Amino acid sequence: MTFLVTFAVMASGISSASALARAFGGDYLSAFVELPTLLVALVFIVLVALINYRGIVESVRLNVAFTSIEAIGLLLIVVIGVAALVAGTADPGRAFEFKQGGSVPLLILAGASLSFYALIGFEDSVNVAEEVKDPRRAYPVALLGGLVIAGILYLLVTLTASMVVPTERLAGSSSPLLEVVRLGPIAVPERVFAGIALFAVANGALINMIMASRILYGMSRERILPTIFGRTAEARQTPWFAIVFTTVLAMIAIATGDTESLAGATVTLLLFAFILVNASVLVPRRERVEHDHFRAPSALPVLGVIVSLGLLTQQEGADFVRAGAFLLIGLVLWLFNRQAKGVDPAGAGTPDRSSAAD
Repeated sequence: MTFLVTFAVMASGISSASALARAFGGDYLSAFVELPTLLVALVFIVLVALINYRGIVESVRLNVAFTSIEAIGLLLIVVIGVAALVAGTADPGRAFEFKQGGSVPLLILAGASLSFYALIGFEDSVNVAEEVKDPRRAYPVALLGGLVIAGILYLLVTLTASMVVPTERLAGSSSPLLEVVRLGPIAVPERVFAGIALFAVANGALINMIMASRILYGMSRERILPTIFGRTAEARQTPWFAIVFTTVLAMIAIATGDTESLAGATVTLLLFAFILVNASVLVPRRERVEHDHFRAPSALPVLGVIVSLGLLTQQEGADFVRAGAFLLIGLVLWLFNRQAKGVDPAGAGTPDRSSAAD
């Protein structure tokens, strides 16, 4: 079960990057050139793999630069919304309209399930928390502070988009923020904003693929997956096989799904992981430790399980199928590794140390 949770987080990164790759080849790129979306997405994910292979330092530098560009783009959308309100061309009431004939609580739950995709990436920060000198003090502040800042910014962007652009047009577009630029009162060249959006999409895909390859590498080093996933390139010291494997999975996902279905699978995988992680928070408290550590109020993980289960009910059946396919791949790898080490999958038997070393 622990392995499946970890693999689900890894698979969510691949699914998310695949969705972003297809988004990269959509309307934002068409502002510059018209090319087949599938072809662009496949080439894009290969380029991401090459950057990932180049090294973590180069990847992080690109991440910082792309994040800064992304933040500028989102703030530009908020400014357009303020200008639209001042000019009287925005419709604030549209942000609070509900689809006729629908149950308001269920519609809110469905919207929350979709917007859960915006929170993807925060869970990756735990991978570097151990590098902090005082994680008990620094990490909760960084995590919750980041959530608050991003939440406020996303909320302002969402309100702006719904006020400026009619709902039907917004929902039917693969580049909704570009629609805001087109209808807003501030004359912003479409290509400028489309370029900003492309940087933002590339940033998300790069971070997700780095995370996915490093998780496979780490599990291999812990002898949970076959040792080949732990092999690194002699020149760059990057996990080349893990990068190749995750890239191939991403290319298959790109070829078999669209942006919406891949995003849905990502949310399903993370909700599955979040439910089990929230539940597991309560278990280690039975063991006392001498060092000081962060302790979450008991009500929060319980609430996390309930909310995640509620969001999970809003996912489509196809999302569960695609998420299940990812987990099945992980299960096959896990079973293969257990057999290669001479261990009974049920837990019985003695490891064959010679084969494990090989």
